[in-house]
Amino acid sequence: MPPSADGADGNPTGGSDTHTAREEESGMTLKRLDVWIQEWRLRMRMMSVCVEGARDTHGGALVNLIHGYADTGDPFVRKFTDQLLEEVSNPFFATLHKWLFSGELNDPFSEFFVAVDPELAHVQYVQQSSSGGQLAGDGGFGGLGAEGDDVSGEREGGLKLWEGKYQFQKDMLPAFVGEAFGRKIFSTGKSLNFIRYSCNDSDWVVTREKLSNTGGTLKYSDIAGLERSIDTAYQIASRRLFDIFFEKYGLLDHLRALKQYLLLGHGDFADQLMETLAPSLARPANTLYRHNLTATLETAIRLSSAQNDPVDVVRRLDARMLEYSHGEIGWDVFTLEYKVDAPIDTVLDPEAMIKYLKLFNHLWKIKRIESTLSKGWMRIASGARTFLRVPELNHDWHQVQIVMAEMIHFIRQMEAYCQLEVIECSWKILLEFVHKKEGDLDALIEAHRAYLDRMVKKVLLLNPKAGREENLLNQVRELFSVILQFREATDDFYNYCLSESARRDAEKDEQRGIFTTVEPRHGPHTLSEILGRIKEYSSTFSERIQTIVQGLQSHADLDCRFLGVRLSFSDFYKAKKEPAQPRT
Repeated sequence: MPPSADGADGNPTGGSDTHTAREEESGMTLKRLDVWIQEWRLRMRMMSVCVEGARDTHGGALVNLIHGYADTGDPFVRKFTDQLLEEVSNPFFATLHKWLFSGELNDPFSEFFVAVDPELAHVQYVQQSSSGGQLAGDGGFGGLGAEGDDVSGEREGGLKLWEGKYQFQKDMLPAFVGEAFGRKIFSTGKSLNFIRYSCNDSDWVVTREKLSNTGGTLKYSDIAGLERSIDTAYQIASRRLFDIFFEKYGLLDHLRALKQYLLLGHGDFADQLMETLAPSLARPANTLYRHNLTATLETAIRLSSAQNDPVDVVRRLDARMLEYSHGEIGWDVFTLEYKVDAPIDTVLDPEAMIKYLKLFNHLWKIKRIESTLSKGWMRIASGARTFLRVPELNHDWHQVQIVMAEMIHFIRQMEAYCQLEVIECSWKILLEFVHKKEGDLDALIEAHRAYLDRMVKKVLLLNPKAGREENLLNQVRELFSVILQFREATDDFYNYCLSESARRDAEKDEQRGIFTTVEPRHGPHTLSEILGRIKEYSSTFSERIQTIVQGLQSHADLDCRFLGVRLSFSDFYKAKKEPAQPRT
C-alpha cells in the first residue's frame, strides 16, 4: 500500500511502515544472521575440537588425529576435514617426498614417522675397494680377535647401520597411509640412503631420475596416486640395492664361497687340507703357528679345484686357531675363516659368521672321522696277508672289520645327511629367493638367516624340546671320540700282528740257517690289553649309537627322524637291543 500524505508529513504509523520496508529490502534479520553464520560456527566448533585434541600431538600424529574425524557420514564434516588435512599435511608430504625419492630425512622438529638415531646419524662407511686394499675387520672373524676374543665393538657393522640408523614410529604414521605402505616408505628411504652413502653407487643419479619419473605430486587428495608412487619407488630402490649387492659386490660369490669352504662343499679341497694338516693338528695346540697353517691352506688351494675360484674370493680365506686351553691339540682349535667387508657384512654379519664357524667345526669333525676310518679300513685290507700268518687272531680281526664297517656306515650317513639333505636343500631355497629378487634388503637378510638357521638346527641335530637342545649333539661328539679311540686300539692290534708275524718269519728263517734281528713294534701293550680295549670301545659304540638312533626317531624335525631310519636300516639297532623272543 503506498504511503499516505499524512504519513509522509510525520504520521508515526507511516514512519513505522517505511522502517519495516527498509528492513525487508536489506534482508538482515536475526534468523537470517543465524543461518548465515551457522556453517562458520560449525567450522569454529570443529576447529576447537581439533585444537583441544591436538594439545600433545604433532607431525604425523596430528595428521592422523584430524584424519580420524573424516570417518563420518556427515558430508559437511568430511569435506571440512578433507580441506583442513590438505593444508595440514603439506609439511608431511614435503618430508615424505624428500625421504621417498632421495633417501634424505629433513625433519628438524621430529614430526615424521621415521626417526634417526642421533648416535648413528653421521656414521657412514669408508668403503674399501672390493678388488684390492685391506679388508675391513682384517683382525677378526665375525667379531672374533686373533685368539677368539670379542672385538666387534671397534667399528660399526653394516647390519647395525642398516637396522639401527633409522627407526619406524608407528604412532606417528598417518592412518590414510596404512602400516603396509608405511613400511614400504620406510624401506625405500633406507634403501636409497644406504645406496647413496654406504654403497658408493656411481649410478645414484640414474636411480634418482627413475624415482622422479614415478608419478605426480604426493598429496592427500590423491591417495590412489600416492599408493602407486610408493609401490613404484619401493620396487626401483629395492631392485637397485639387489643389483648393487649381487653385481657390484658379488654377494652370491661370497655365499657360494662360504658354502664351498666353510661348509666343505669343495670335496677335493677338504680332502687335501685334511691330508696336509693331519700331522700338524695331531700335535699340542701350543706348538702350532698360524703362518704354518696359512701356508698349508695355500697348498691345499693350489692342489684342488679351489684354485679356479675368483682371486677376490680366495684371498678372503684364512686359517687360524681358536683360543685353546691346556692339553688341547690342533684338531680341537683349528678353524677356517672368511673375511668380509662393507657393505657385504650387512648380510654376512658377525652373528652369521659365528654360525658358519659352528657348522665348520662340526663338519670338520665328521670329515676327520671319515678320513680316519677310511685309512684304517685300507690299512686292514692291505694287511690281510700279515694276518694270515697269525691264524689264531682271524676271529678277532673279523670282529674288528664288522665294527669298523658299522662305524663307516654311521659316519657316511651323517656326512650324506649334512651335505645332501640339509646344506644342498637349504642352498636351493636361498637361490630361488635370490633369483626372484623380490622384497628389500630386510627380506634378503631374513632369507639368509632362515638359510643359516635351518642348517644349524638340522646339522647340529638341535631339538627344541625342553632340556634336549644339545643332548644329541653331545652324544654324537662323544661317539666321535669313541671311534678315534677304537681306531687307535686297532692300530696297536695291527702293529702287534705285524711284529708277531715278523717274529714267526724270523723263527722259520732260523730253521733254515738264516738269522735276522726283529725289533718288536707292538709297544708296551699286551695282546689281552689291546683286545680288551677293542672290545670295550666296540661295546661302547654299539650302546651309544643305539641311544642316538632312539633320540633321532623321536626328534621333532622330520629330516632328523629320517636320519635315524637310515642309521638303523631294517631296524638293525632295535633288533640288536631287543633280541628276538624264543618261539613257543
